[in-house]
Amino acid sequence: MASPCNENLLLVTDSYKVTHHRQYPPGTETVYSYFESRGGKFPEVVFFGLQYIIKRWLVGQVVTKEKIEEAKAFSDAHLGPGLFNYAGWMHILEKHGGRLPIRIKAVPEGLVIPYKNVLVTVENTDPKCYWLTNYLETLLVQVWYPCTVATNSRAQKTVIAEYLNDTAGSLAGLPFKLHDFGFRGSTSVESAAIGGVAHLVNFKGTDNIAAIILARDYYGCKMAGFSVPAAEHSTITSWTKANEEDAYKNMLSQFPNGTVACVSDSYDVLNACEHIWGGHLKEMVRERGLRGAGPLVIRPDSGDPATIVVQVLDVLGSKFGYETNSKGFKVLPPYIRILQGDGVSYESLKDILSNSKEHGWSAENVSFGSGEVGQRYTEIRIQV
Repeated sequence: MASPCNENLLLVTDSYKVTHHRQYPPGTETVYSYFESRGGKFPEVVFFGLQYIIKRWLVGQVVTKEKIEEAKAFSDAHLGPGLFNYAGWMHILEKHGGRLPIRIKAVPEGLVIPYKNVLVTVENTDPKCYWLTNYLETLLVQVWYPCTVATNSRAQKTVIAEYLNDTAGSLAGLPFKLHDFGFRGSTSVESAAIGGVAHLVNFKGTDNIAAIILARDYYGCKMAGFSVPAAEHSTITSWTKANEEDAYKNMLSQFPNGTVACVSDSYDVLNACEHIWGGHLKEMVRERGLRGAGPLVIRPDSGDPATIVVQVLDVLGSKFGYETNSKGFKVLPPYIRILQGDGVSYESLKDILSNSKEHGWSAENVSFGSGEVGQRYTEIRIQV
């Protein structure tokens, strides 16, 4: 099935812009526009995502006779006959070979910029194409979405880093402290990819394959993100409640080496931690640690996040023991950790980590996963 715009750049704009070539003052030759963040939830913005838009839509011959005729027919039916800039687009085709006479300048992607600073400028390079600059605005301002995701993701990274410094004295493992579970919650595969790759500006953990492919194809990154074998509720509950222990034992047996994550709240996460992981399977878990096989990551997935994380830490600490680090906070043995993947946001991260700190637990015990990585819209108001 073809995409809604059928890959036709001439249709990737707002309807009213089709008529704007008639609205500029006579003699106009250059239109110079800029994009900035006017502020919002955070005082700065992570600029990211323009390269994808340019490579996806603007590079090479993007104007053809067929696309012009399609856009004209659409415009005649949609707006009325004679309003489409047929001569202007034919000029681009005939003089420029269908390549856009446009100059785009931008700050480097990934840069953190205080709001009210110019991020992108756009200007036409052919005096006859003054109307083209803002015709492209609709497409170019879609950079706000990856910018907002990257900005929100960085803000969460800052929170985690603050608590790691306070309770661990080290930022070791920070790139893997917030895992992207957002593919399934996105509005489309493309939005999952764009939002997910923006998250990868800040972190390396992701289950969002679409984002990794976009990073490879548009940013030249061979492998931008990493994941581990992990259970979901269906793979655990398929064993039935009576065989919950066997389900967990199967995870340890099937993945004897490397990190393995197991959702453990299908029935009762505290019971699972105390009587299964910390009881019948305790020696299997410890044996993985003794031979350096990699940690078991237990995933609580329900309840109040700030409360359940501490409860799980307390149970695991009572069963597996813990050490006190140089900052005076408790740390589980390195072969067992927690991943909180439910109810994680910029706001809830502070609650979870603050409560853990108050109960004497180091932030190094916990990683996070979020299904909202590509969905939570940071409030960045734009000016063009």
